[in-house]
Amino acid sequence: MTRTAPRQEALGQEALGRKALRQEALRQEAYLETFAANPRPGAAPAALGSDDLIELLFFAYRDFVGDPDRILAAYGFGRAHHRVLHFVDRYPGLTIAELLDILRITKQSLNRVLKDLIGQGYVAQKPGASDRRQRLLYCTDAGAELAADLTRVQARRLARALAAPDSRGSPEDFLMAMIEPEDRPAVRSLMARRGTRARSADAGSAQESAAQQRLRAVPGRDAIGNGSGGGGA
Repeated sequence: MTRTAPRQEALGQEALGRKALRQEALRQEAYLETFAANPRPGAAPAALGSDDLIELLFFAYRDFVGDPDRILAAYGFGRAHHRVLHFVDRYPGLTIAELLDILRITKQSLNRVLKDLIGQGYVAQKPGASDRRQRLLYCTDAGAELAADLTRVQARRLARALAAPDSRGSPEDFLMAMIEPEDRPAVRSLMARRGTRARSADAGSAQESAAQQRLRAVPGRDAIGNGSGGGGA
């Protein structure tokens, strides 16, 4: 009993955590549905639901990170390097603990990324003034220049999306404006396919419901379509 109690407690905590995550997901979905049905004043009525917002966010994010990805590839870096550069550049003297808290990654993963950035001269580390065991992170000139290049391409995409006439009506319009113009027709076509399937399913359910109502309206029939008199042949 003594040995199993901690494990049972851990399993209970895990189950509670999963339940909390499910409840949060449902709460967020309900919020998105409400937001779609009741847009901000002056905005065009939103015809899209939470699934559409999530899908558009995926495509917008894909293109938003795709711009710096192409620059990073030339250096042999990835998105983890980008995130570290971004925050170290904007918050000089950031500690390892602070960076771990911001990025929510393991210390092992961060050490691997820092090894690349420090080894290639993009990030430098200095001991803390009050605690010499602390490692304070700073971008070198080369690191600051690379961080600026990465920010520039993302800022350009954001500015272009914000300036698009269609981006001011709703969140959906803004996210669509974040996607590459030549890719938007394909995204719209893909999302229309899902909408068509949903409408077909709704129509099928409506037809089935109407058939059941007609069946119930026939005299001498019960809910499952058998003679209600109960007599056998």
